[in-house]
Amino acid sequence: MTMVSEPESFLQVRRAQPRIARGSVSSSAVKSRVYVAMLAFACVYAAIAGRLVLLAQMDEAPSTAWISAQDTVAASRPDLVDRNGEILATDIKTASLYAEPRRILDVDEAVEGLIRVLPQLDETVVRRRLDSGAGFAWLQREITPQQAERIHDLGLPGIGFLSENQRFYPGGPTAGHIVGSVNVDNQGLAGVEKYIDEEWLSDLQSLGFASDRSMEPVRLSVDLRVQHVVRDELAKAMERYRAIAAVGIVLDAKTGEVVAMSSLPDYDPNDRSQALEKDRLNRATGGVFEMGSVFKTFTTAMALDSGAVSINDSFDATRPIRAGGRTISDFHGKNRILSVPEIFIYSSNIGTAKMMLATGIDRQKEFLTRLHLTERLKTELPENAAPLLPPKWNELAAITISFGHGISVTPMQTAVAAAALVNGGTLLPPTFVPRDPGEVQAVGKQVISPETSRVMRYLFRLNVLSGSGRRADVPGYTVGGKTGTAEKIENGRYVSNKRRNSFLSAFPMDDPRYIVLVVLDEPKSEREGIGATAGLNTAPTVGAIIRRAAPMLGVMPRFGKGDEPIEISY
Repeated sequence: MTMVSEPESFLQVRRAQPRIARGSVSSSAVKSRVYVAMLAFACVYAAIAGRLVLLAQMDEAPSTAWISAQDTVAASRPDLVDRNGEILATDIKTASLYAEPRRILDVDEAVEGLIRVLPQLDETVVRRRLDSGAGFAWLQREITPQQAERIHDLGLPGIGFLSENQRFYPGGPTAGHIVGSVNVDNQGLAGVEKYIDEEWLSDLQSLGFASDRSMEPVRLSVDLRVQHVVRDELAKAMERYRAIAAVGIVLDAKTGEVVAMSSLPDYDPNDRSQALEKDRLNRATGGVFEMGSVFKTFTTAMALDSGAVSINDSFDATRPIRAGGRTISDFHGKNRILSVPEIFIYSSNIGTAKMMLATGIDRQKEFLTRLHLTERLKTELPENAAPLLPPKWNELAAITISFGHGISVTPMQTAVAAAALVNGGTLLPPTFVPRDPGEVQAVGKQVISPETSRVMRYLFRLNVLSGSGRRADVPGYTVGGKTGTAEKIENGRYVSNKRRNSFLSAFPMDDPRYIVLVVLDEPKSEREGIGATAGLNTAPTVGAIIRRAAPMLGVMPRFGKGDEPIEISY
């Protein structure tokens, strides 16, 4: 019994020991595996967190750039339309090319492909932008649909397109100086475009209320049909008389609305780079010139309105005037005593100067200030030049100013002042937007008496019938006006072979509705043997404009018995 029991007890012990040993090893392994698993999960989470941080850092810059880019391209502008609803400026959608440099896989391939489609790009600049590692970069704004399609077909990662607003001017240069232009970000640079930005549009955009949404059109006082006529006739006159520049203005004498305004050479606002060329400035409101004998209109009105001179007076024009060491004479002197109407239609410097002296130097300065000819004229256009006045308003300066030398003003100032002389005596600030009757009454200012205005209408008409403005006459429209020929200044001296000619007119003279002013810079003789005075070039140009534009403006010709034009008399 003892022999049997001992081995069994031993075997039981032996069997029990291994079981205890195996249990001990299993517990340690399980703990190790748990620790390894925990470490692995920690590493995975750390890697994910690190990657998220990296992605966040990578996306931070592009996100800001994208927001900025979207704000830039989303800004829309209201249509500009003429008084009849014809579109002068509108927004169209266009594609702009951009890059996300951090997504570019092969910079050389991208540069080569882009330059092949857009050879105007600077390869060095493009390569620098694509290799910058930035989140966003513009490559080319306002590309054509064909160019966008070709670039799309290249299949370049990191290259894309944004749709943005591009300003389009259907009439091209027809009303370029009026509507102005915008930059690549659709922000106004000149003309009415800049005006509406400064008045309200930029504030609207900054508040986020102008982002790609339609706005009410901005209606202008301009008549696109008349604008075309003025520009067309100016272009013809420049070619016919070989002038270097021209200005034309049609102004509503009863409201102050600008119906047409052209300055040649002009520019196409669809090609904004043209606006930077110096010869294409807006001479109508942004240039100041000596207007020559046109200024005799204001001197005559001043003298008559002051009461110091009446239309029945006469002045001795037999001899030149000496003042300040200078001699004042007439271009085509009559060498006799001239009545006030004769002084006007014969454009006598001597007679005009004597009318001014009879009125007084102080009164002259006050009268020109009353007509806003001595200060900058304010319009919706930002291009408004200040007049050039004499440093000393002494007797010599006053005499030369009386016949249009020694003072330089804009053509628009001249037209506005002339409107007051013929519309009954009310000075109306010019405007490029429609003006209702209530506004006309509120802004109008009486500057001369209705009686003086009536006499000036008579003198205007008389000058077209019997004076230097005969070539401006249009049957049925009773055109009136005054010529002006001013010698240009070079190196501080007047030169006789370079002139700036003008014709200031109104129609119909029995009840003037429109002012028409034409200025030609350095016109030449139409043919050998004849002169190049204003009566031979600017006067017929005005006549051509009135003949074509008057029916468009609703002014029909009127004839008396036997189809003779209706005349007015004093």
